Amino acid sequence: MKILLVGSGGREHALALGLHADSACTELHAAPGNPGIADVATLHPLAITDNDAIAALAQSLAVDLVVIGPEVPLVNGAADAVRAIGIPVFGPSKAAAQLEGSKDFAKGVMRDAGVPTAHSYTCSTEAEIVKALDEFGAPYVVKDDGLAAGKGVVVTNDREVALNHALACDRVVIEEYLDGPEISLFGISDGRNILAMEPAQDFKRAFDGDQGPNTGGMGAYSPLPWAPENIVEETYEKVLAPMIAEMAARGTPFVGLLYAGLALTKNGIKVIEFNARFGDPETQVLIPRLQTPLATLLYKAATDNLDDEVLNWSDESAVTVVVAAEGYPESPKVGALINLPTCMDTTFYHAGVSHTKDGLVTSGGRVLTVTGLGRNLREAREKVYGTLPLILCENSFYRSDIALAASEGK
Repeated sequence: MKILLVGSGGREHALALGLHADSACTELHAAPGNPGIADVATLHPLAITDNDAIAALAQSLAVDLVVIGPEVPLVNGAADAVRAIGIPVFGPSKAAAQLEGSKDFAKGVMRDAGVPTAHSYTCSTEAEIVKALDEFGAPYVVKDDGLAAGKGVVVTNDREVALNHALACDRVVIEEYLDGPEISLFGISDGRNILAMEPAQDFKRAFDGDQGPNTGGMGAYSPLPWAPENIVEETYEKVLAPMIAEMAARGTPFVGLLYAGLALTKNGIKVIEFNARFGDPETQVLIPRLQTPLATLLYKAATDNLDDEVLNWSDESAVTVVVAAEGYPESPKVGALINLPTCMDTTFYHAGVSHTKDGLVTSGGRVLTVTGLGRNLREAREKVYGTLPLILCENSFYRSDIALAASEGK
């Protein structure tokens, strides 16, 4: 099977390694890819915002499957362009990707599907915004209705901060605050069936102790020893299956990865948000634990053939920690040299990394993730945090508390 992977981040690097490890994958291409992905795939320069270029490349390579990683090409309709030339795609259509492209759209689908979520108002004027903030009170939860690269959500007790963020958005969803721990639980769908993956937890704030600005994610771990034993089954029954059924009923079946961000509240699970693709950095802990061959799995999803598929998982625990560039997330500085140690205990997933004549340099805010596997979270953490100090990258930083509480049984 010849596969084209679209994207260039840490998530795509993890997917590339998973696809390459499946013996069914005979040839792997990536566009545009990154230096890490280049170890297992042939790279092709490409603008991921150019749907026609993605389709043309897939056709010229005569691939059997296209896997689209990032949200931007999905929301822009890249999957539709590829399907139009008869090539199977793992990734939702433009219409189905609106589950991530519009918070308001997702709320409407959840309402019709009977999926539990926070009460909310969609606002487009200052008067509507003020009214919604006053009704819900602090903590204020303010979400840009559209894509914002993981930085469109503000949760704050400061009303002025909440108001300013809301006013900066063309359209904004303001909702009640959901108490309780947050988890990520993904499902792989062929448009009719959906297979629930194991849960992961990521860490959105930039600094230890959940301090600092919101980011795209600073680390993650899986499994969650503290989560309810039936969390996968409950999420499937109350969230994933109803959403897939509703999308199919609307004539816009969802084919690809449905990411459910959940809050485990005192009143049960509630959806915080949906994404239309693998989450980053959760993918970097889930793919290393997934024993089901990935290329075969995604091809079956893309060709409406998941009826008899089952996901198998390693008993190992995985922890991943993001190494971020100085100034991330507001204004990351790029161009710093990166020197990676030779390490057999962990895996480096490249993200904001470019190759120059001087070697590897930073080219984005989240530079790379370091993933360790162990018999438990404590052992996985020890491997990761034993490796991180060996990475030489000027003024980079990382959180020191990823999976710490869970590894201590909290």
